[in-house]
Amino acid sequence: MQINFAGRKLDMSGCHVMGILNVTPDSFSDGGRFNQVDAALARAREMVADGALFIDVGGESTRPGATPVPVEEELGRVCPVVEAIVRELDVVVSVDTSSPRVMAEAAKLGAGMINDVRALQRDGAPEMAAAAGIPVCVMHSQGEPDTMQDDPRYRNVRREVSSFLTERMRIIEKAGVRSENIILDPGFGFGKSLRHNLQLLASLEQLQLLGHPVLVGISRKSMLGHITGRDISERLPASLAAATISAIKGASIIRVHDVRETVDAVKVVAAMEEAGQ
Repeated sequence: MQINFAGRKLDMSGCHVMGILNVTPDSFSDGGRFNQVDAALARAREMVADGALFIDVGGESTRPGATPVPVEEELGRVCPVVEAIVRELDVVVSVDTSSPRVMAEAAKLGAGMINDVRALQRDGAPEMAAAAGIPVCVMHSQGEPDTMQDDPRYRNVRREVSSFLTERMRIIEKAGVRSENIILDPGFGFGKSLRHNLQLLASLEQLQLLGHPVLVGISRKSMLGHITGRDISERLPASLAAATISAIKGASIIRVHDVRETVDAVKVVAAMEEAGQ
């Protein structure tokens, strides 16, 4: 399956690495490090050299407890960085946003993908994504970032995540988003307990039955801290384990902080799968 990311066609039957570039002062792992254009561009250049095919630029933290950012502020954070990366680097720029205005402006500047943790649920978002004409990742979450981890509950997390994503696909396709432009994300850590997250990871291949590429974002997340007892800065081995499992189970995009190491892990999985054919 090929997807056209604003002129760059990628085979989504393999697994690709997406580098995280938070241009915010308060993201859970690297907040404040890359919120200047020069620093952000330098970090993007480093991730591309390490093997990232996607750079995901985010101007609003979605960590548990995060508060919304005014759209003008988000535009001011995101747009100069998107413009600089598109101009300087050969990479697909993804914009991590739920704001229709940010989606529109980023697409005009050459972004090749929209990554929305709210699954295009804000007013006007489906129509704006359709007008942008670029691929969009819709993610499952339960609640808003400021409250999502208070007490997440499910009868069957696998079934409910699939049902939610199926319904969102129906709605956004009705708004004009092409089916071949939809990517799905189960939303690890977004309104889910450790057990919920592990159940989703264990059954990740089942999400592919919905017929779309799957994006996974587990890098450095608290679920890995709960398992290992490690702080954020010490979660690389656990992040690589989660990325390797995700690649084996068919994820098409793995969104990470540590690009070089994850690219190596994905190469091992690809080599194993090729040898087994």
